Amino acid sequence: MALPLPDASWRPPHDPATPALAAVDMQAGGEPLRVVLAGWPEPPGATLLAKRRSLLRLHDGLRRRLLLEPRGHRDMYGALPLPSELPGAHLAALFLHNQGSSAMCGHAVLALARFALDAGLAPPPPPGAREAPVRIHCPCGLVAAFVACRGGRSLGPVRFHSVPAFALATDLLVDVPGHGKVEVDIAYGGTFYAFVSAEKLGLNVCSARTRDLVDAASLVTEAVKAQCKIHHPDSEDLAFLYGTILTDGKDAYSEEPTTNICVFADEQVDRSPTGSGVTARIALQYHKGLIALNQTRSFKSSTTGSEFTGKAVREAKCGDFKAVIVEVSGQAYYTGTATFTVEAADPLKDGFLLK
Repeated sequence: MALPLPDASWRPPHDPATPALAAVDMQAGGEPLRVVLAGWPEPPGATLLAKRRSLLRLHDGLRRRLLLEPRGHRDMYGALPLPSELPGAHLAALFLHNQGSSAMCGHAVLALARFALDAGLAPPPPPGAREAPVRIHCPCGLVAAFVACRGGRSLGPVRFHSVPAFALATDLLVDVPGHGKVEVDIAYGGTFYAFVSAEKLGLNVCSARTRDLVDAASLVTEAVKAQCKIHHPDSEDLAFLYGTILTDGKDAYSEEPTTNICVFADEQVDRSPTGSGVTARIALQYHKGLIALNQTRSFKSSTTGSEFTGKAVREAKCGDFKAVIVEVSGQAYYTGTATFTVEAADPLKDGFLLK
């Protein structure tokens, strides 16, 4: 027997001085995305990078409330859609994680592009079109996405063309506590990652415990931050190491998928193969001569088994760096909607992070 439900007009108690946060939840490759619909004021700033700085300074409590427990969890991810100052963009977005805000997020772009099309933030596809373009202004730059359509409605498959991606440093020897000198590559795919074959840390990325992979990747991240200078030719706002991606070492071109795990921010684990990580890894492989233009590679997540594909579609420049534009493809799906409220007397209303 079904329990009697409250009247449709019933709402839980809520502090009227605190706007409710409305969101739609999505996932791409198993990685969640909580897209803010209402309740978050636009951060001040003339540019998206300036808005990112002011968001971290003025609205960090909202980030914690939206993503952390009890409304989320340490691995929840979020996006705040905003208007863009770029004339060619349909929307801008700031990306939110358990430690702050990133410069780029590939799985979020896949999901946001579909959301933007469905929400009317981008023009509908013309009759009979199989794809609709959506241009998203990310903190790292303008990204062109393409959403699969049928009968004017969006479908799960989405692909995007990255900002110029490049290898910053290869074959660096970094002193990692407990592991000695470890060979590390650093590459940029909208944000910077360190890349290490898990075998060099005594682990198998396909079979090791996730906790062991997280611990090892975190050691690499901290070692690289301490020992290597990160530089981006366009803006110092982009010059930070986002995290470490442990791989199976299979970097040479193959039709077989290559597996990796991405650990970023405060030991946050990406459930997907990591869209900006795929971008950076393709740029790294192209830089090393291991793949050619338009050779498609499949990348598998070690946690969910989900796959993204990536390929370098053309050469580009980023400052003095030889770069490539990378196409990343994946699937994005809706998982629900929610309205998050606050009671003033709740001592945990602003969220907490369970270590």
